Amino acid sequence: MPVAAAAPLISSVQKLVLYETRARYFLVGSNPAETKYRVLKIDRTEPKDLVIIDDKHVYTQQEVRELLGRLDLGNRTKMGQKGSSGLSRAVSAFGIVGFVRFLEGYYIVLITKRRKMADIGGHAIYKIEDTNMIYIPNDSVRVSHPDEARYLRIFQNVDLSSNFYFSYSYDLSHSLQYNLTVLRMPLETLKTETTQTRQESFDIFEDEGLSTQGGSGVFGICSKPYEKYMWNAKLLEAVRTAVHRDWLLYIIHGFCGQSKLLIYGRPIYVTLIARRSSKFAGTRFLKRGANCEGDVANEVETEQILYDASVMSFSAGSYSSYVQVRGSVPLYWSQDISTMMPKPPITLDQADPYAHVAALHFDQMLQRFGSPIIILNLVKEREKRKHERILSEELVAAVTYLNQFLPPEHAIIYIPWDMAKYTKSKLCNVLDRLNVIAESVVKKTGFFVNRPDPYCSILRPDEKWNELGGCVVSTGRLQTGVLRTNCVDCLDRTNTAQFMVGKCALAYQLYSLGLIDKPNLQFDTDAVRLFEELYEDHGDTLSLQYGGSQLVHRVKTYRKIAPWTQHSKDIMQTLSRYYSNAFSDADRQDSINLFLGVFKPAEGKPHLWELPTDFYLHHKNTLGLSQTRQSYTYWWTTGVLKHLPLPFDEVTCAENRRKLTVKKFHKYEEEIDIHNEFFRPYELSSFDETFCLAMTNSTRDFMPKNVGIDPSPFTVRKPDETGKSVLGNKNNREETVLQRKTAASAPPPPSEEVVSSSSEDDSGTDKEDEGAVSQRSTPVKVTDVGDNTKITENVVQSTKDVYGVNLSDIPSEDDLAIYARFVQLGQSQHKQDKGSQQFCSKHPLDEVINLIPISSFSQDNIYEVQPPRADWKSIEIFHAHIQAGRGNMQPLGKDDFLMYREYIRNRYM
Repeated sequence: MPVAAAAPLISSVQKLVLYETRARYFLVGSNPAETKYRVLKIDRTEPKDLVIIDDKHVYTQQEVRELLGRLDLGNRTKMGQKGSSGLSRAVSAFGIVGFVRFLEGYYIVLITKRRKMADIGGHAIYKIEDTNMIYIPNDSVRVSHPDEARYLRIFQNVDLSSNFYFSYSYDLSHSLQYNLTVLRMPLETLKTETTQTRQESFDIFEDEGLSTQGGSGVFGICSKPYEKYMWNAKLLEAVRTAVHRDWLLYIIHGFCGQSKLLIYGRPIYVTLIARRSSKFAGTRFLKRGANCEGDVANEVETEQILYDASVMSFSAGSYSSYVQVRGSVPLYWSQDISTMMPKPPITLDQADPYAHVAALHFDQMLQRFGSPIIILNLVKEREKRKHERILSEELVAAVTYLNQFLPPEHAIIYIPWDMAKYTKSKLCNVLDRLNVIAESVVKKTGFFVNRPDPYCSILRPDEKWNELGGCVVSTGRLQTGVLRTNCVDCLDRTNTAQFMVGKCALAYQLYSLGLIDKPNLQFDTDAVRLFEELYEDHGDTLSLQYGGSQLVHRVKTYRKIAPWTQHSKDIMQTLSRYYSNAFSDADRQDSINLFLGVFKPAEGKPHLWELPTDFYLHHKNTLGLSQTRQSYTYWWTTGVLKHLPLPFDEVTCAENRRKLTVKKFHKYEEEIDIHNEFFRPYELSSFDETFCLAMTNSTRDFMPKNVGIDPSPFTVRKPDETGKSVLGNKNNREETVLQRKTAASAPPPPSEEVVSSSSEDDSGTDKEDEGAVSQRSTPVKVTDVGDNTKITENVVQSTKDVYGVNLSDIPSEDDLAIYARFVQLGQSQHKQDKGSQQFCSKHPLDEVINLIPISSFSQDNIYEVQPPRADWKSIEIFHAHIQAGRGNMQPLGKDDFLMYREYIRNRYM
């Protein structure tokens, strides 16, 4: 069946201006080229209701100017006709976060600053930098409430400028595999959807481009976002059905980072996107386990995307991705923080003999990811006092019960591994064992790539590649199933385990794109260092959101190569996490509940700060029993099992087609032209905007700066060879000196057997198991001269480091003789050139061979150069440029007026 030419729909509302009158707000939105406009009218005379009118009409720039002019003229008062305007410009913005109401009227939340964070195939991903919250009703109709200001403060405690992301053209709530699978739907399906769309609704955008001839049109596809990862779903709920879809901008919360891997000049972008679930969201000790709907605490979906940036198109480029999940243990459990203990005891709140909540959770995962679902449980198995083991025992029982009813080939795979025990052992390497687990996991799930296997894998078959799982299709490979990693907090141990799995998957992704000859990556290469830095930023961000501090244990900690000063940093992070959990988490939880619409203020109801607990807000079965009860044996959704191992959400069926908006455009329409959206040829580009995306680069930040060293990012290097250690990054040089001074003055380090475990509940050991606690520090060389210890730093680099060769102090006599002979030859040639100019001796071949210099320079050789003379026109233009810089503009000529008139006609007429 032929595949249609399809592209993601690009929102035509990317610039917004809010205009204000006494009775209305007028929100004018336009595309980046400012050729198409839409207008929203918001009523300000209603004290508590939200009245929004979208006329669904697309205006030109001239029509919008006329409309605003009429509004300005019609809203002038008698006193204001002389000077003041009846229509004033309130604020400029880049999108609408949503509308929210507490006890008075509605507010509108607008994005006023944004920053580009990543680019996926030309589709920009932005981070919210600043927002503006504007009260809609007029002061004359405002009904004040004494508690309104307090609710406003609580709502604004959710910092929208901290790790909230959006895109105008790329669906961030879905994975790359889903987004590209939708674009490869069969042609007949898209034709059917387009016909249904035209029959069901009328909109000027719906019919645009449908009359293209000869089948040259392109289908624009927009999928319904996955609500679990939308953080402003409740804020847009009041207007979702009343306005055009281009006004709706969905945001996610989590992390987004991108780095450039330069492989012999070939740019490969490595992107890491983490989507935090908005269901059962909260802070560390206040949100544990799962709610009655199967949503777990601290659930984050992490996707690593790899693509060749030299080809931008989704249809022609090479793209690959791998997805994994972290989340709390899906049981009813909690920890009581009222005891003010660093490790509150774990208690099971409800008995669940039929694993009802676990069944709901794994049913969601089967729909989104397919099978197999692999659980990597990192909590402790052996403890003197039963603590974390309670969760392991209950999770094993739940998985065993649920697997009874699944077919064996689709059963949930459970991998228990006590990471803390292996960390304490002298004989075992934690990361080696994790690497073995990662290999087995990636072989079972496979990964996504949108191109067939390279021919080199057929010529040189690799044993690991042939054992790879997933689903192989004609267009490439699909990931089927997912790895779900958890410890107690899903922070430190989980991030290290996810990094090792991601590192293994990255090797397969690079191999599938033909960039390496074997699917294997080693530590201390530029590629792995770059990837490790991405994952550390990812782990720090997620840890701050859930735990209140950065990571305590990092990859370097488990590799036992962390510097000696890291021990004090770990202690500070532990104290920061403890302070946050004890004193500020309750306020943060209230803010999250209010922002996500879990709690809605109302007259006659207790206020948010008066509630003793938010348990019933997140567990809906406490307020009423569900009319339908899920089966204890057939615990999956109908139709899911039939399509396994493929995820049900990606299967072409009637239910999934209803989630799509399909329209047909001409191939050069702005709504589907990503080239036009990315390069923007219609506007004057500036360097600040063109290069605003500052990515970590494997060549600039990690590769050694010495000439003569292999530039490949897959070459193993010594720790002190990287560019960061040579040039320094983030005061790295000062930190190195401080570390050496500390090592010189401090006593010898204690035993290097155990990784520091003085942190929180997610640490490596219990109090009973704590013995000699230390961290392996990097060796430091200290030179003793007499009684004084001198620490010197070699600032001047040797010629070997700079040029790749050693220059001798005194050249040999043979080298000097060769150099003197070379100088004499040059001088003789120079004399001969001068002599030929003075004595023009005729040669028999002069009339046959006439060499004319092609350079603009009349005299151009290794000894001298004579620049060409500039013509009078160039000199005139240069002088005019100098005068313009001084403010002296020359009068415009006839040609200038004709050119400007032509520009106006092409742009606005």
